[in-house]
Formats: sequence, structure tokens, C-alpha cells
Amino acid sequence: MNGKLTGKLNRKLIVALSGFGLAMGLATVFLVPSHLEPFFWIIIFLFCAVVIARKQPDRPFVHGLLTSILNSVWITAAHVVFFSSYIAHHQQEAAMMARGAMSPRVMMLATGPVVGLLSGLILGLLALAASKLIKTVPARSPA
Repeated sequence: MNGKLTGKLNRKLIVALSGFGLAMGLATVFLVPSHLEPFFWIIIFLFCAVVIARKQPDRPFVHGLLTSILNSVWITAAHVVFFSSYIAHHQQEAAMMARGAMSPRVMMLATGPVVGLLSGLILGLLALAASKLIKTVPARSPA
């Protein structure tokens, strides 16, 4: 079988890179306004794509996808747990949620995984592209 399909997942890498999701989840609650958030994510995604390409070149797409899905768990949790602070700093989002048919917290819980999947597709493709562009150094065999 093709090694790209049968390679193991690097769970430590996925969890480590998802730390950016936890950091951004908290940062967007207390510090980062929504109009600046995309710029932070561009930098984070490019960094993660390069790290994945270097550390896990045999399955970059899957690692990017799973990293973003785990990111969405952290972000959604931070936004739900610190809901009052999040809404106080994000009036535009509050107005959009107020027009919804469900409670804002439930809406966050429902949309978080969808955003995680969509951003995972993007990070997965970026990691795949980076793996094609970046030369990886093969592991040296012990002497």
C-alpha cells in the first residue's frame, strides 16, 4: 500500500500545534478584535503548514485537517466558557447571534465544528502544498 495512506498520525504534533487554537480562543475573548483575527490566522496557518511539512511529510493534509478541527474545539470552548467577555468585546458577532433562532451559546457550539472542518481543509491544503515545496531532511541512521 501507499505510505501516504498508511502512515501513522503524529498525535503529539497535532496537539502541540492546536495550542495556537487555545491561545487564539483566549486571545479573541480578551484581546484580539475580530477585524484583526484573520491576520493572526494567516500567520498561524502558514507556520503550522511549514511545521507539518517538515515533521510529517507523509500525511500533511490529514495532520492539517485534524489540527484545525482540534483548534475549533479549543476556540469554541473558550468562547462558550467566557461567553460574557467574548460578547462584550464582539458587538458585531453579538448582533448576528441575536438574530438567530437559537441561543448564542448553542449557535457557537453548532458552528464551531463546521468552521473547524472548513479551516481544516484550508490548513490541510496549505500543509500539502508546503510538503511539496519544502525539502525534508531524511532521518540519519544511527552510526
